[in-house]
Amino acid sequence: MSENREQFSSRLGFILAAAGSAVGIGNLVGFPVNAAKNGGGAFLIIYAIFVIAICLPVMMAEFAMGRKTNKGPVGAFGALSNQNGGWRLAGLIGVITPFMIGVFYTVISVWILGYLYMAATGDLTYLASKEAFGEYINSPTLFLSMIGVAAIIFFILKMGVKEGIERVSKILMPSLFFMLIGLVIFVLTLDNAMAGIKFYVIPDFDKITASVVNNALSQAFFSLSLGMGILITYGSYLSKQTDIVSSAKMVALTDTSVAFIAGLLILPAIFSFNPEVDPSELSESSVSLIFVLLPKIFLALQVTIGYIGASLIASLFFLLVFFAAITSLVSIIEVPVAYLIDEKKQSRKKALATVGLFGGLLTAACAVSFGMVLFLTEFVTYAGANKSLFDVVIDVFYDTVLPLNGLFVCLFVSYRWKKYNLNKELSIGAEGFEGSLTQKYINFSLSTFIPVVLLAIFLNTVATKFFASPLF
Repeated sequence: MSENREQFSSRLGFILAAAGSAVGIGNLVGFPVNAAKNGGGAFLIIYAIFVIAICLPVMMAEFAMGRKTNKGPVGAFGALSNQNGGWRLAGLIGVITPFMIGVFYTVISVWILGYLYMAATGDLTYLASKEAFGEYINSPTLFLSMIGVAAIIFFILKMGVKEGIERVSKILMPSLFFMLIGLVIFVLTLDNAMAGIKFYVIPDFDKITASVVNNALSQAFFSLSLGMGILITYGSYLSKQTDIVSSAKMVALTDTSVAFIAGLLILPAIFSFNPEVDPSELSESSVSLIFVLLPKIFLALQVTIGYIGASLIASLFFLLVFFAAITSLVSIIEVPVAYLIDEKKQSRKKALATVGLFGGLLTAACAVSFGMVLFLTEFVTYAGANKSLFDVVIDVFYDTVLPLNGLFVCLFVSYRWKKYNLNKELSIGAEGFEGSLTQKYINFSLSTFIPVVLLAIFLNTVATKFFASPLF
């Protein structure tokens, strides 16, 4: 254990940083519509059950691995397996995954920054036009926003864990929450807003299918940053006095609360804009909703609250989403940076430069894969469709690999590190954990049905994404 390793200065700072990694674009936009399309309140109930029954045990296991070893995924798997090569490889996959996720997430963050600028300068008419999004993502000005996002991330991570990640999380997370509440209060004053609330929260159990259950579990697993190496890395910055069990519960509660409250913003806004809307026809793509549908809603607001008011609301929304994107991106990029610091003995500045160089090149390649460069736009073909480089990164690293990484964690802590050692680590700082029902449930679930569920999700995702043949 390195005595010089940075740590979070407080439990609150850790919770806000971990919650910041979980609260992202998918929470604020994708989750509400996913819920509306899949049974409303029934989806919310299933989602909450999965967070408690499946996601929390995996989250606690990842935190415990990090704190026990004071290392990221590669070092944690290696140290706890006596440097077994196979398990170190599993850890390496846990580093490559967030690195690649960071690539496409940076592209989306760049788009958000560009839209934030255009909304703040009152260009709502253009943002709501059919050609706006396609023109912007293929515009040279895109690279100016890319430099801006890269500079923000570099500045935060260069400051380190306590002065960078923790301090920014303590500012951005409360700001994000208050902006979200403010926007919800405003949206609920719009005509027909309550129709959106009713559709969102009233259960429709007739819509519950095996596919809906799979979507709810996938949303819950991905939403909490599981399988990305983030929680292992953040766990490595924890002091021994921190109660991992209660902290994990607070992270899950914060993430789920933000996702739920976001639904009170998005669905009422959509129903107010179009009272006859059929939510089943809404796109599940967060990108489509953020950059195509919502600008039309903001433009329509000019009729009731005027040009300045509509521009202000649009600006607040894009600032809200940008804050969420930044908190997630910081945690994602920290994983490969921490790997280079721990395993390759690089300074933080050099590690950031290395990740920035290779990540920047891949980000630029993904950014021009929407028509600027034909080779990258039609990068490969599978499941009967042409896929851009951007599509491939999402399909492979975000949709497919995450449940596999979670499966590795479950098998590792149950059968290699052993449940006894996991219990011992989780008991530190958590009075009453030893011998509790929570302990028994974690031990049972991680070694039995959770690995089965994650394996099923992985296999179904492979079958669906790459062969267009879902298993269920």
